[in-house]
Amino acid sequence: MSISHNPEGAQLGSPAEIPDNPQKGMFGIEGTGDVSGFGGLARPHPAVAGSSRPYGGYFDEVHDALEEAYPAFADAIEKVVVDRGELTLHIAPERIAEVAQIMRDDESLRFELCSSVSGVDYLASDARRLHVCYELLSMTYRRRVRLETAIPAGGSLPSVTGVYPTADWQEREAYDMFGVIFTGHPNLTRILMPDDWEGHPQRKDYPLGGVPVEYKGAEIPPPDQRRVYQ
Repeated sequence: MSISHNPEGAQLGSPAEIPDNPQKGMFGIEGTGDVSGFGGLARPHPAVAGSSRPYGGYFDEVHDALEEAYPAFADAIEKVVVDRGELTLHIAPERIAEVAQIMRDDESLRFELCSSVSGVDYLASDARRLHVCYELLSMTYRRRVRLETAIPAGGSLPSVTGVYPTADWQEREAYDMFGVIFTGHPNLTRILMPDDWEGHPQRKDYPLGGVPVEYKGAEIPPPDQRRVYQ
């Protein structure tokens, strides 16, 4: 059995189509919320409102302990969200490293480990489209909490590597994939993509395309060149 190198209708060598706005997808797809053009996924953009007290469980204790330990609490905490049994503290971006320090060092909190730093792009639903989430774990009290902060494209955040060394490579990945600048990071360079790569591949407005893949002697075209999309 032979594998065709030139699927019918494919225009090999042609560049991927680039969406001219965030609501229009590749290959002419419109109105679905899916800018890839490969599916029909519609993504709603619900507003995330703050939760009211009592938050339940140990969440109130964490909130109160941080408020007592951190003099700038009122300026730093934008909102508190409890959803699906998880506590998220939304932090003003310029305060994130300060809050992380208190979360780690205060005896009533003791969140000793930052297990994850991840980025999210809320294109077209938030003016501060780039969100960064920090998953904290208290091994002392067996508690978890999420810190979340948001900046516009081209904005920056203080690095938390001085508080949590585990954030080093994770902040580099958020920079590489989303373009988040972490000021004070000891070596903020790309970690997955080549150093000379242009753009940040996990942003929602990043054009999809690909490079030919050689598989068992057959060259498979990039996704945008495999078939004709009407």
